[in-house]
Amino acid sequence: MFLIRHWKRFLALVLVGLLSTWLISCGNAPSDEATGESAGTAEVEFWTMQLSPKFDDYFNQLIADFEAENPDITVKWVDVPWADMETKILAAVSAGNAPDVVNLNPNFASQLAAKGAWLTLDDKLSEAEQAVYLPKVWQATQLNGDSFGFPWYLTARVTLYNTDIFQAAGIAEPPATFEELAAVAKQIKEETGKYAFFISFVPEDAADVLQSFIQMGVPLVDDEGNAAFNTPAGKQVFQYWTDLYQQELLPKEVLTQGHQQAIQLYQSGETAILASGAEFLDTIATNAPDIAAATKSAPQISGSTGKKNVAAMDLVIPQATDVEAAALKFATYVTNDANQLSFAKAANVLPSTVGAMEDSYFTDVPPDATPVEVARSVSASQLDDAAVLIPAMEDVKELQKIIYDNLQAAMLGDKTVDQAVADAADEWDNR
Repeated sequence: MFLIRHWKRFLALVLVGLLSTWLISCGNAPSDEATGESAGTAEVEFWTMQLSPKFDDYFNQLIADFEAENPDITVKWVDVPWADMETKILAAVSAGNAPDVVNLNPNFASQLAAKGAWLTLDDKLSEAEQAVYLPKVWQATQLNGDSFGFPWYLTARVTLYNTDIFQAAGIAEPPATFEELAAVAKQIKEETGKYAFFISFVPEDAADVLQSFIQMGVPLVDDEGNAAFNTPAGKQVFQYWTDLYQQELLPKEVLTQGHQQAIQLYQSGETAILASGAEFLDTIATNAPDIAAATKSAPQISGSTGKKNVAAMDLVIPQATDVEAAALKFATYVTNDANQLSFAKAANVLPSTVGAMEDSYFTDVPPDATPVEVARSVSASQLDDAAVLIPAMEDVKELQKIIYDNLQAAMLGDKTVDQAVADAADEWDNR
């Protein structure tokens, strides 16, 4: 597994290098006259991430409607498996045959934005057109002041909790803060022998632990990009997670298993809490109906800041597209109020536009609401306090690895907390 991960990382670095070289050589985008965009029909190639076949009907209708309104534009839709997207888009952009509109998450998109891969939108969209999107989410598509993508659909996780386990442990309400979570974890372990929750410390997996630094009031980097967590507050975050592990209030697999393990443990009734999107309740109902029947939802657990994280998906347009006007028109169409609301209902996610979020679908909960409807309302209610907590930065995955590796060392007793924090900061600043 190490060799596979090493090879994948090596390949990605090679492709990024090729991408940089290619972008320099193709610095001047071709004109409409040279590309023929204004002559005849323009074809927009549109890549999404693992949305087929579940949403085939939605996208086929969306594309048909767009083409009917824009007879001079055709759209070719290509769906790419989640695990393959980063490698495929790196290779496509490097080879000069990238699609024209691409669905990516902000973290990976920002890595290529730093290489100049994407069309910047600040001079393409008016202030009014930019104001269509939720301000905090729009800001998450910016790197060094340049906007590189259209915000699309969002997921604001909720706290799913097993009321049977809570009742057995004598706990009436789910925790709202990390401080409360530690107390709940101790009480559940003592009274039931179960774990309260699972959170992954695997560097290549989820960024939940990284987000916890922001939620506990600890910035990751300063304005110059240097480590900002080597502070008393940063050491407290390291100490918090170290204590939970060393007190055996976290499963040992948190060091080796990813978020999928959190799902498996919750569905099997071995943990009391799962941080997940509202849409996942349907999956629990299918896989573990007894657990679903005992599950209720509450807002995200946060720290002293009260900040909630929102996971976002964006649409980006490669700098070298030869159908720029058509790509901009299509990306704007996909992310407008009506289409975002329609997709949010189809996929049980949240939209990223102000107008769509004002729809009563997200605010009115009927008396006979299903657990999914309740969770969706809880999820939507968090957006005022929610943002993409991890800043758009080129080397964010490297930062996560450095922090997680040193945090693991503290959890295992190989380093003191002070040494782990200092080493992580030195590694980041001297990388």
